[in-house]
Amino acid sequence: MYLKMAKRVVLETDKRLLGKFILNFGWRGMQSVRKFKKRLQKGEYFPAFLYISIINSCNLRCQGCWVDVASKQEKIDVDAMNRMIDEAKEVGNRFFGILGGEPFMHKELLPILRAHPECYFQVFTNGQLITDSIAAELKDIGNTTPLVSVEGSEIISNERRRGKNVYQRTMAGLQNCLKHKLLTGVCTSLCQTNIDDLLCEEWIDRLIEMGVMYTWYHTYRPVGPDANEQLSLTPEQQLKIRKFVVEMRVKKPIAIIDAYYDHDGKALCPAATGISHHISPWGGIEPCPIIQFSKESIHDHSKPLKERMEESVYLKDFRETAAGATRGCIVLERPDLLKEVIERHGAADGTARGTAMKELEAMVPRPSQYNKAEQIPEKSFVYRIAKKLYFNDFGAYRDLDSK
Repeated sequence: MYLKMAKRVVLETDKRLLGKFILNFGWRGMQSVRKFKKRLQKGEYFPAFLYISIINSCNLRCQGCWVDVASKQEKIDVDAMNRMIDEAKEVGNRFFGILGGEPFMHKELLPILRAHPECYFQVFTNGQLITDSIAAELKDIGNTTPLVSVEGSEIISNERRRGKNVYQRTMAGLQNCLKHKLLTGVCTSLCQTNIDDLLCEEWIDRLIEMGVMYTWYHTYRPVGPDANEQLSLTPEQQLKIRKFVVEMRVKKPIAIIDAYYDHDGKALCPAATGISHHISPWGGIEPCPIIQFSKESIHDHSKPLKERMEESVYLKDFRETAAGATRGCIVLERPDLLKEVIERHGAADGTARGTAMKELEAMVPRPSQYNKAEQIPEKSFVYRIAKKLYFNDFGAYRDLDSK
């Protein structure tokens, strides 16, 4: 399987883009995590990765979306983005996730990507705005992987994303990326309506046949103003996802990403471990994209970004509270504790709608990915080593695990 994967990477991707990926994401990304771990050892803090929602606007109105996509457009402008990325680079960061809304609605996205050739960007997108010319420019820039969201079959995609021909338009954007040999991924927010269609070998085989290099299974979380609890997965289904991913990693020549488990199969939350935090379109520094409350902002220039992150009592309290409560998602399992953290620090509602606290108060506790009774370790030695060294809990759950 590993030889098949190596053959695919060599034959199906542009060599210059592959080199950029290996250098910027691979080598420099590993150095980012190494520096992150050293900071933790010295009692300092700055996340290894930043996920940045560059704009709130979107061309779709998906079920369960927590972003204010229909509100007045708010975006992080070029100067603020470049300043933030430059400050993160000074600390050693080289990888950035770009989210929205729909990132390609930000007219200056491509110039921002081009301004940082030594970094690597993963752009989360519905793919519909990726024209042939934009895909060609992404190839020329060379430091970006588009991660295209496919939410199900044609019927399910139209239902989930509340539009017509949604699936076809998304697949057209995906094909533009593959035509230009971009290192391209496909992600899915698994829920009740798509888990049977997309959590299967047939779908994985189709992605491989198309030329997709990696896929990422998220788990639907019922949060925000349009939360749909009926779409939520059961604990048995979440365990099924984990087992499927572990099996496919040793069977299929495609990278399969997950952000919820370490090498031993123990659940984790990237925000609780501190490896990543989120920046909202309004510049608020938030624990993660679904926790839309902040105390600090990237637009506060009184202190460097590193100091604001390191001195944030709110973010530190969140990490400690979350890690002390569960290895899973505190938003799902203990919304009451999250509410206490937010109120304790007077964190502001970072949404345009201004109803995030009411939404949090209305949440009913439900299971997340944490399954203490059954943990599925990695079978692939490559994933096992990579996760053990670069994506583990970094000691965040020490107190919880000792109970």
